[in-house]
Parts: sequence; C-alpha cells; structure tokens
Amino acid sequence: MSKSAKLILGENEIELPIIEGTESEKAVDISKLRGQTGFITFDNGLGNTGACLSNITFIDGEKGILKHRGYLIENLCEKSSFLEVSSLLYTGKLPSKTELENLKNQIKEKSTIPEGIKKLIKSFPQDAHPMGITSSAMVALSGHYPHLLDQDLSDQQKEELFPLMLGQLKTIAAAVYRHGQGKDFIESNPELDYTADFLYMMNGDKPSDAVAKALDVLLILHADHEQNCSASTVRVVGSSKANLFASISAGIDALWGPLHGGANQAVLEMLDAIQKDGGGYEKFISKAKDKEDPFRLMGFGHRVYKNFDPRAKVIKGYCDEILEKLNVEDPLLDIAKGLETTALSDEYFAKRKLFPNVDFYSGIIYKALGIPTNMFTVMFALGRQPGWMAQWKEMLEAEGMRITRPRQIYQGKTDEKL
Repeated sequence: MSKSAKLILGENEIELPIIEGTESEKAVDISKLRGQTGFITFDNGLGNTGACLSNITFIDGEKGILKHRGYLIENLCEKSSFLEVSSLLYTGKLPSKTELENLKNQIKEKSTIPEGIKKLIKSFPQDAHPMGITSSAMVALSGHYPHLLDQDLSDQQKEELFPLMLGQLKTIAAAVYRHGQGKDFIESNPELDYTADFLYMMNGDKPSDAVAKALDVLLILHADHEQNCSASTVRVVGSSKANLFASISAGIDALWGPLHGGANQAVLEMLDAIQKDGGGYEKFISKAKDKEDPFRLMGFGHRVYKNFDPRAKVIKGYCDEILEKLNVEDPLLDIAKGLETTALSDEYFAKRKLFPNVDFYSGIIYKALGIPTNMFTVMFALGRQPGWMAQWKEMLEAEGMRITRPRQIYQGKTDEKL
C-alpha cells in the first residue's frame, strides 16, 4: 500500500502521509493540511478523526474485540484484578507480585479523605446528584495536595498520584453514597481488598467473595475504552496543563451525560417505566421494532461494537450468578431478564446485532446489590478513573504535545452594522 494519499483541491494536488497502527488501522495525516492549503476538514462528532497516537487500548468494533496494552479483555477479567489492570493501563505493564502488594499498601494509606472533603460532601443537600458531589470533591482535592499541582510533574509525582487517586475516589464515592442515605461515613478497612473495601464503606458489611469478584470484574470492564467522550475530555483539559484533579473532575462531568456513562441509569429508568405500564415487556419489544415508534430499548446495541459487546459477554455470567446467589425478589429484574431472553432469541435483534451491552448488565447488577440508580454513574467513574489517568499521563508525555484547539466552519452573519 502507498505510504501517502493524494488530495485534489481544485487545481492543486497535495500528498498526505498515511499512518498505520499496530492492529492495521489506517489514517491519513492531515496535521499540515491547513498550513499547506488553507483548508480544514469537517467531521461532526469527530467520529472519523484520530486525535492522538496511543498505546493503551484497542477496539475492533466489527469483530467485538477489546484489548488493553495487547491483552484481551476476556483474559484480563479471568486472570487479573482491577488493581492489576489499573497498573497495566497506567504503567504499561502488569505488576509483579511485589509491585502489586506495594500498590495495595499505598492505596490503603491513601484511602482516608481529608476532613475538608468530608465537610464538603456533607454540605450538599442530601438529594443532590452524586455525580455533582463527586466531581466537586475531586477538584477540591487539589487544595489538599498542592505539591502535586506543578505544571511539569516529575516521575516521582506521577507515581505518587496513581495510588492517591485510586484510594481517594474509592472513599469519596462511598462517602457520597452514605451522604445520600443520610448515614455517617465509614472509614476504610485495611484488611480488605480494594473492591471489597469499597463495598464495606458503602454498607458496613464485608461482602461475599462472589459479590466482590463480580464488582471487581465490572470495574475492569469499565477501566478504559479508547477515545470516548470522557477520556477525550480528560485529554483536552489536561492539554492545557491543568492538574490531574481538575482533569479527572472534567472526565466525571463528561461521564455524567445520559449518552455516555448515564446509559446504565437509563436502563433502570426504562425498566421502571415498563413496570409502571404494567410490566408487559413484550409490548415494548414490539414498540422497539416499530419504525414509527420513538421508543428505544436502552442497553441494547453499541455505537462502537457492531457485534456483541465483548464486555457484555464477560459480565453476563457474573450477572446470572449474582442474581441466583442473592435471590433478590424484584419485578424490575424479572422484566430485565425477560427483555434479555426475548431479544437474544429474536431474529429482528439478531439481524441488526442489537445485543445487550455492558450497560444493560451493569445496571442489573447494581440494582441487585441495592445501589440506587443515581449512583450508577459514580460506580462507572470509579472503574474508569485508571483509564483517565493513563490517557492523561500518555498525553502529557507524548512528543510534541500541544494544547487541543479544534477549528470550526463559521456560518453566522457577516458585516452587521451598529
């Protein structure tokens, strides 16, 4: 294949370099297009634009493949913990046993949040949305760790940030949940592993191994997902040399949107609407098939995956196990299982590859664990934070890093007179 592409603009012809990734993705490098021609490209939603070169995550949506640093997500979920995957994303390699133990100890030391952050969380109305509180608490951490706000951080500072952020967000998320329940905060239990400790700080009870494992896998499945809206937001904010606390807070805000991290919340809201209508999910299957009906099944299909979401394949087994072990009696979960069974066996959905995605199953698991709907996206943020940190770190260390500054096509009025 040619190493360049020819672009004809009127009477002018220019050659643009072609970049090929290690998984054979190809891109036309237009970084010098405007300087050489005066033209820019237009790509609404940036769905056809590569904004960076990255070594972190690879997705093949057509084949249903997700890899972190070359490792298939299925293998990571089977053989690694959330902290191991987090370390893989941030440092570029899986930790040794000694490195993992050191990381666990560092996180345990950093799992107590400052008193000022506790007061900040308590200052919010009890019914305030947990994502707003979490985002505020995250950026407020910057005031408690001023030595980590340098414009150019040392390698040692970047190493310090990693366990700090993992420990602090875990405790913040649990405290935000307790605040919404009108209950006192619970301090971290250093005897428990990361995910079990988080659940302990939420409920005050040591979770079963099955529940802790299911949530640990769910966090892995959320850990990173290429240049999604929130990861791109973290990179954009970080490109201004904003500190990591501000960059992660911005990522949390982006994740809050119903078209991004709020999707699993939308699943439960859909199930609730079906229940209020009488619980007949078959009716809503028919509505989803009707082109004239605006109703959409939330949690089915995916913008990137044109096949089965590989994350959904992994979590489905844990979802079934959790529902069986907890023996939860909940009509919403019955509706969800009915929708899943019908959609998976219906030719209409199979032909269009509208399979249940990770948001569908994560929402069911959170519901079974008794986690309120408005906390779902905070759970997502807890899992996604290591990916955000890895994206931020890679962006800062990239050769020729520049502040992100997209162009536009102006279509407003001209030559208005006062």
